[in-house]
Amino acid sequence: MSRIYEALQRADRERQAAPIEEGYRADETIPLGGLEDLPSLNGDFSFELIAQHPWCPSIDYFPALADRGLCVEQFRGLRSRIYQARYEAPLKTILISSGMPSEGKSFVSVNLAASLSRSGGSRTLLIDGDLRRPTLHNLLRTPNTLGLSEYLEGSAELNAIMQRQRSPEPAAASGVATLPNLVFIPAGKCSDISSELVANHRIEELIAAVSPFFDWILIDSPPALAVTDAVELAHASDAVLLVARGASTPFDAAQRTQSMFSKARILGFVLNDVKDLRRSSSHYSYYYGTPDPKGHTDGQKGTRRET
Repeated sequence: MSRIYEALQRADRERQAAPIEEGYRADETIPLGGLEDLPSLNGDFSFELIAQHPWCPSIDYFPALADRGLCVEQFRGLRSRIYQARYEAPLKTILISSGMPSEGKSFVSVNLAASLSRSGGSRTLLIDGDLRRPTLHNLLRTPNTLGLSEYLEGSAELNAIMQRQRSPEPAAASGVATLPNLVFIPAGKCSDISSELVANHRIEELIAAVSPFFDWILIDSPPALAVTDAVELAHASDAVLLVARGASTPFDAAQRTQSMFSKARILGFVLNDVKDLRRSSSHYSYYYGTPDPKGHTDGQKGTRRET
C-alpha cells in the first residue's frame, strides 16, 4: 500500500487532520461575511455582456480541439455518452471529481467542456470549483481574476466573475483555438474555508441563476477523498462524473470515491492516461489510416470512458 493511499485513509477518518498533499489543507471554521442576497442574472442577459479575455488554449492540453485524432475521438465518445445519459433523466449540471490528486479530473473537465461547446453550438459554462488549488485558468491561459470564491463569500456579483474568450486578432489567429460558446468562471482567490463557502448554498443560487442561459454546466472539484468540498458541490449538480488514472488509482480508492457520492447520480468513471490505448486503435486506423501520432503532454496518453 502506497504512502499516498495510507495518507488518504487517514484523511478519510480524520477530516480535520493535516493535508494529504501540499495545496490541500484541513478546513477551518470561520464565520462568513458578505452580502446576504446576491443579485442574479435577468432576462436581458447576453453573451455580449460577459467580459472577454485573450484565452490561448493549447492543443497539447486540449486534444478535444483537434479536427481528427485518437484523443479527440475519445472525447467525442465521452460526449456522446453524456448525451445518452440526458435521455435517461434530466441532465445539465455535471460535477467532475476524482478520489486522489493528480488523476486528471481538470484535464477531463476542460476537454469535455470544449467538446460539448463545439457540438451544435451548445452554450457551455465551465466552473472551477477547486478553491484550494485551482488549475483551469492555467489550462485556458487566462488570469485567475474574480471568481467563484468571491461570489460565494458575497463580495462579487455574478456578472463580474464570468468570462469568455476574446476573438483573436487576424495576425495572431494562426494556431489559436477558439471557443465562442464556452463561458468560464475561475476559482478566484484560494481559500482555507472553501468547505464553508461551498456549503453556504450560494452555489445552488448560482446554478439556478445561470441555468436558463446554458445547455451544459460543468464543475471541476477537488479530490473527494482529500477534502469534503466535492461532496458539497455535488448537491448543486444533476450528476457526478468520476475520473481515475490508469495503472495508478487503487481499486479500493475508486470504490471509496464512489461511496462518497452515494446520494448523487453517478454517470460513471473516466479512465484517464491509458497506457495501451493505441493497441486498441485498430478501428480508428481503419477509417483514418494510422493512429494519431501526436498525443499530448503531462503524461496524458489517452482517455477512455468506463462505466
